[in-house]
Amino acid sequence: MGRLLRPLLRGKTYTRLLHLWVPMLLVSVWMFIDPRQPWVPALALIPVGLVPAVRRGEGVQAHLLLTPDEQEPGFSVAPSRTWRDRLRTVLWLEARMALGAVAMFGCVWLPIVAVELVRSAGGRAVTGIPGLAEVVPQWWSALLVPLPLVLLYALVVVLGDLTTSVARRLLGPSAAERLAALEARAEQLLERNRIARELHDSIGHALTVAVVQAGAARAAGDAAFTDRALEAIEETGRAALEDLERVLGVLREAERPSGSRPTLSEADRLLQSARASGAQIDAEVTGPLETVPGPVSREGYRILQESLTNVLRHAGAVPVLVRVEVAEDVLRLEVRNPLLAARVPRPGPGRDSGLRGIRERAALLGGRASTGPHAGDWQVHAELPLS
Repeated sequence: MGRLLRPLLRGKTYTRLLHLWVPMLLVSVWMFIDPRQPWVPALALIPVGLVPAVRRGEGVQAHLLLTPDEQEPGFSVAPSRTWRDRLRTVLWLEARMALGAVAMFGCVWLPIVAVELVRSAGGRAVTGIPGLAEVVPQWWSALLVPLPLVLLYALVVVLGDLTTSVARRLLGPSAAERLAALEARAEQLLERNRIARELHDSIGHALTVAVVQAGAARAAGDAAFTDRALEAIEETGRAALEDLERVLGVLREAERPSGSRPTLSEADRLLQSARASGAQIDAEVTGPLETVPGPVSREGYRILQESLTNVLRHAGAVPVLVRVEVAEDVLRLEVRNPLLAARVPRPGPGRDSGLRGIRERAALLGGRASTGPHAGDWQVHAELPLS
């Protein structure tokens, strides 16, 4: 019994009912003007739904009244960008008015029916609903009193859930909005990971130097050595503080739009930088880079950048083979360099973090990346879907 009554104790049950009643205000006003044409308000909603800003207003209302207990809105809170979004908004307005009419009718007449059945059971004349006394015998009235109340309960609860389901379908984010949200989420995760790596490297290095220098100074017992150790600790600590201020400054800055990040169309800059550092780059680009979607192109640039950085850091001035292929539905990136026995990359925080970052970037876009020895070379191979 308590489980059945639980929906009546939730605030969203009544906010959803209020959400359905709002369009009925327009209908109520129109009924005073011309009650013979009740369909006119529904017709007037068609041009209203085509206004781009209406979709944002409906999305905000739906979030506040239909799902007030959810943190993330499951509805679009942006103006209509396409005609498909506008038509979905029109359908939502019409569905909301139709559901609102059902809710208004039920919430008004079902309580009246319950009251009239009580009056009939008490032997009083039924006045609210003409003909009820003839249809329902007086001695049955007491048994039928709970029926309209149960129907009212079902109407309020089920209609609220139905309205929320319809709103999620018609006011939910479009494909373009979902793509933009995923891109923003990917950028946020990547930025957080980058900041975490920088803090780990900088602060970890400073603490390591401080611990080693302090231990060596204590073991040496030499005043001159102790002075040099304290100077090294001071310089390292000052550099770490500068790095910390720089990273915190990035966190305080307004978020840069994702469109301002470099893309694979600017890959020549990376290749020229690597060549200037001594690497012998053999690059081959196949397919139109300008057709690659923004998120894929930006993450592809970062993967290529990290791969070339690892080559210069761990292998030095060696021949590097770079392949970028834009196929029909996938972007393939490959970076290979000779795996010299004297320069086999050893596991370490910096290297592992960079390789993990490459795999994470590919996974965020639904692709995959592999890093490691292959046929005598060190290879980074990534495939990113274009869809």
